[in-house]
Amino acid sequence: MPDMAEIVHRRRERRADLRRQRDSRLRAAGLGLGYVFSIALAVVIFASVFAYADLTRGLPSIDQLPILLNQRDGLLLQPTRVYDRTGEQVVFVFAPSDAARVYIPFASLPKDFVDATLAASDPRFDSHPGYTLSGLDNPDSHPTLAQKLAYDLLLFAEPPSLKRALRERILAAQIAARYGKNQIIEWYVNSANYGNYAFGIESAAELYFDKPATQLTLAESAVLAAAAEAPSLNPIDAPEAASQRARETLLVMQALGMTEDLPAPPPFPHREKRDQGEEAFVNLALTQLSTRFDRQRIERGGLNVVSTLDYDLQKSAACLTQIYVRRLARRPADESDCGAARVLPALPQTGLANPSASALVLDPRDGQILALVGETDLQGTSAFLAARNPGSLLTPFIYLTGFARGLGPASLVWDIPRGDIQNPDRAFHGPIRLRLALANDYLAPALDVMDQMGAGNAVAAARSFGLDLAPGADFVRASPPQTLLDLSAAYATFAALGLRNGQTFADAIQPASVLRVESVDGALWLDWSQPESQSVVSPQLAYLMDNALSDASARWPSWGNPNLTETGVPAAFKSGWTGASDAWAVGYTPARLAAVWTGNPPSSAEEETALSPRVPAGLWSALMRAANESLPASSWTPPAGVTQMDVCDPSGLLPTADCPEVVREVFVNGFEPAQGDNLFRGYVVNRETGLLATVFTPPELTERRAYMSVPEEARQWAAAAGIPVAPEAYDAIQPPAPNPNVHIAAPALFAEVSGRVQIVGAAMGSGFQYYRILVGEGLNPHAWRQIGADAETPVVNGLLAEWDTTGLSGLYAIQLAVVYEDERVETAVTLVTVNR
Repeated sequence: MPDMAEIVHRRRERRADLRRQRDSRLRAAGLGLGYVFSIALAVVIFASVFAYADLTRGLPSIDQLPILLNQRDGLLLQPTRVYDRTGEQVVFVFAPSDAARVYIPFASLPKDFVDATLAASDPRFDSHPGYTLSGLDNPDSHPTLAQKLAYDLLLFAEPPSLKRALRERILAAQIAARYGKNQIIEWYVNSANYGNYAFGIESAAELYFDKPATQLTLAESAVLAAAAEAPSLNPIDAPEAASQRARETLLVMQALGMTEDLPAPPPFPHREKRDQGEEAFVNLALTQLSTRFDRQRIERGGLNVVSTLDYDLQKSAACLTQIYVRRLARRPADESDCGAARVLPALPQTGLANPSASALVLDPRDGQILALVGETDLQGTSAFLAARNPGSLLTPFIYLTGFARGLGPASLVWDIPRGDIQNPDRAFHGPIRLRLALANDYLAPALDVMDQMGAGNAVAAARSFGLDLAPGADFVRASPPQTLLDLSAAYATFAALGLRNGQTFADAIQPASVLRVESVDGALWLDWSQPESQSVVSPQLAYLMDNALSDASARWPSWGNPNLTETGVPAAFKSGWTGASDAWAVGYTPARLAAVWTGNPPSSAEEETALSPRVPAGLWSALMRAANESLPASSWTPPAGVTQMDVCDPSGLLPTADCPEVVREVFVNGFEPAQGDNLFRGYVVNRETGLLATVFTPPELTERRAYMSVPEEARQWAAAAGIPVAPEAYDAIQPPAPNPNVHIAAPALFAEVSGRVQIVGAAMGSGFQYYRILVGEGLNPHAWRQIGADAETPVVNGLLAEWDTTGLSGLYAIQLAVVYEDERVETAVTLVTVNR
């Protein structure tokens, strides 16, 4: 048995072993945690490195800022200019005046203006390193001057995101670290947007206060500093808001200890909104360029935009539209500077209370807009084009649906009353060719074709041409509003034989307003000189439409001859009648398209009256003459797969003897008519009684008349229109006195016969040469069939011939014709009923 000392020793050994095991486990756990922490730290470091690398990948260099804002030749010191298509004539300048901007160095800036700018835009300017982390959750917030510079001049092309917000702060820190705070202020105030295209403090001071920036007062400084934060709230466009924001800026300055004074807002010089004449066009160009570049960057300066505008044509279009509107209102107009006014015809309707109009000219071959006049009224011209009711301008897309399914310009349609539908001339015209219904805006035929083809198919056709129509839209009676640009683009597709030409905007090809964009140092930003094209409809179907719309004679029933739609060059034309206060005129050649909208909205005390399509036709006529003045006349060459042939008018079928008129028509191969005209049928009548002639009607009283075959649904119209109806009754049957030498004794008049019928009578007389027996169906047969051969032996009350009636049934005439040596012909006739 171990003694006590040994037991104690062993216990101590065991406790020591336990401590060693515990220490070993702790060391192992510590090492494990160390490894995990090290790995986690490495992951964080590597992730941060990669995240920073991703964040700074492609980060613009701040070295661009001195290039853009160099005091002597910074690119942004030149305003962005829009030129006409030659690149020589300035059309629009994004600046109060067409001159280089004046750069104000920091040392020349009034202290009050610097303080006001900091109070309005960056109150903590002296306490941050160029950026703050506030506003990270709002990518459109740029709370420091350095951040504003980074966004406005370097990151403008990037979409809003957290990533952009972080990149903005990285750049702001770099700008502050490299260039210092004074340079940031100097660059900011010389590039900020103060409204009305006044970029830079000198431009703003001259525009709003008629003084240089170095002479700005404290109150004026507060106004401009506030305007830089909200350029639309400037002294010209929003004077009250500008004054209020200036007061708020002064209060911030006072709270920051920048001033003790609170001066009253300064007076603002009266300024008319400047009119550079082409603002609608420039607005469209900006909208289209904004699909590729930030709009404010374009406006800020340093770019030359070469547009598609034909400057001379634009000037003509603008002055023509202004004069036209004033003439409509019976107001005097200064026409001395508008040479094109000499071709503006007399207007058929005048004395409108609130006339307005807009106009567009483009080249269908490339989709380039040559002239664009915004909505013009007695107060001036706006920069916008509102969507308006297009009315009957949409009917070609109904007929196009029919063309795709076998109809054509020659197809027969019926213009007869249908519900409350009215035509522009308040009349209905019965059976007509489709081309006349299209050319004269007869609406009932369009509705009939839409019913046949399906409204959904017609809407789909219009949508394929870029028109904004909801599925199921009723675009004859309740037309969804369309813009002048969209309608022009749709008709230009017809003019280009089914091709839609232009540039792609929002995933669709639209007419273009820009050829190219360059920076002032010559760097190419954009080249749209070559058009994009998309096939919308086959050349054959487009040609059918062009052929129908360019048929001047087809318009004569409504427009007369001559008329406003005839401009001296072959041109397609389509009016847009709405039955309300909007009216349209669109027409084109292969090389030019002109479109005009005219409106006369009623005042609150007036009722809306229908505006005649002749009203916009006057301005359209003058525009087309001006647009085609220097161009050779051109027309469309029929594409392969289109043929021409003579048809009966109006059925569009093959001519017959009863066809009232033969015309030349166009067809897509395979859809030419194969049957004769069935709309008109000839009848032989007694011209004295008007009844159907019989074999007993004296020949000298008979004549052939053609009558229209009127379907049941059109009979009410035919009766109202006085259309003659084919007679159904026959002339009274009065057999002539019997001739002993030439007569039929049997069968008797109206006898019933069958089988083999013996024809008995006499055929003789002095100078007898021969006789023949003929039979024909009906009371007055259209055709006769001879029974047997000519008989040269006279017959005296004997058998003349035997007629086999097998398979025949109905009323038949039997005629005996005796020919004499002196070429006389004596006849005798009887009528029989053949029973099968």
